[in-house]
Amino acid sequence: MPDRPRMLFNAFHMAAVSHHAQGLWAEPDSRQLEYTDLGMWIDLAKLLERGGFDTLFFADVLAPYEEYGGSRDAAVYEGMQFPTCDPSLLIPALAHATEHLGFTFTQNILQEHPYPFARKMSTLDHLTKGRVAWNIVTTFLPGAGRNLGFGGLPEHDERYARAEDFVRAAYALWEHSWDDDAVVRDRERRQFADPAKVREVGYRGPYYTVFGPHLSEPSPQRTPLLFQAGVSATGRAFAGRHAEALFINATEPEAAAPIVADVRAAAVAAGRDPRQVRVFVPQVFIIGSTEEEARRLDAELLERQTVEGNLARMSVFLGEDLSKYDPGRPVGELRGRPVTDVVRKLLAFSPRDDWTFGELVRRYGNQRSVGTPSQIADRVEACQDADVDGINLGYVVSPTSFEDFVDHVTPVLRSRGLMQQEYRAGTLREKFFPDGGPRLPAGHSARVRPSD
Repeated sequence: MPDRPRMLFNAFHMAAVSHHAQGLWAEPDSRQLEYTDLGMWIDLAKLLERGGFDTLFFADVLAPYEEYGGSRDAAVYEGMQFPTCDPSLLIPALAHATEHLGFTFTQNILQEHPYPFARKMSTLDHLTKGRVAWNIVTTFLPGAGRNLGFGGLPEHDERYARAEDFVRAAYALWEHSWDDDAVVRDRERRQFADPAKVREVGYRGPYYTVFGPHLSEPSPQRTPLLFQAGVSATGRAFAGRHAEALFINATEPEAAAPIVADVRAAAVAAGRDPRQVRVFVPQVFIIGSTEEEARRLDAELLERQTVEGNLARMSVFLGEDLSKYDPGRPVGELRGRPVTDVVRKLLAFSPRDDWTFGELVRRYGNQRSVGTPSQIADRVEACQDADVDGINLGYVVSPTSFEDFVDHVTPVLRSRGLMQQEYRAGTLREKFFPDGGPRLPAGHSARVRPSD
């Protein structure tokens, strides 16, 4: 089999007890209850670096899920993405314990003013020697908007307008406040920097005003590697202007292909090289020495996942309170009854009438690829054939899911050229874009001075 270009791999995690596979934090091989233990995270980071992963990608939320039954009770009971720690605070320690692994963390644009945020990101970029990425999100939880003083969640288009203003204010600080040669570090003259080469940026936008100067000297990447998660029409256009990597929600290659093409077209429309946007899809793998073993393990793990936890999570993702439906009612009894479009699509997913509604939601929310290491590698190839650049690898049980992948799938991927044999030197941006340098390319809008 001929070698292929390598793919990029993120380990998709969360600084919480449970991310997506509800209830499985209680498995005997899980370390998820140690989410406040730095040692657990260091062990995971070292494992991922051994396996050739590009980043440990931290998801994050700023409020508990409360769509299900109009209450957060299920999320609290299940430990479902609640409570959660600030993932950015883990990064310096994990970077110290590793040499090459990158760290992507999620922070929404509502939770902090761009001026202190810019300093935080520069600090992380310095401490990691340029191995940090920011996943730009606008948040989807009303509770986050309430707790941040917005009286609820701003409308979708307003959130993206704020995001546009936020990133441009941050760019002004990262890219245009300090000249490349502003720092002199002259011990003899006791001069650290040239005042003439450190300037205010005078940024004024519809939501943010930032005078500057930036509080941090230029970091290895200046602007961190820019991730974004969002696939609405507005989100894709935003990605075309700003993102260097985009996390889309299509799990099947045939569903991902048109989204990838649209994102690349959006980059061209923004005057950028379409290959300057790396597109990632989410995947969860169950691995066995035979396909039969993998399917048996998948069925066993699915059976041990909690129904209510999945109903609570999918209520948020689908935008409908699923507590209105009896989880024990057979799907066949719901077919033909008056239901919403969301539930109608859920029912269409079920091939059987004897599944209960709760079982249907549990299966729908936990679609995984199962098979031998070779079959999993085939799945990665299929994603690449859809013009996808990378995989955001979710877990079922952590760290077991990542251990299985590193020990059994990584060698197969490496033999096919799909996963890096060794890390390239340099910053995270240089690892993602081997033909570029540590900074954003000249064609990116961040490189244009706000006054130009």
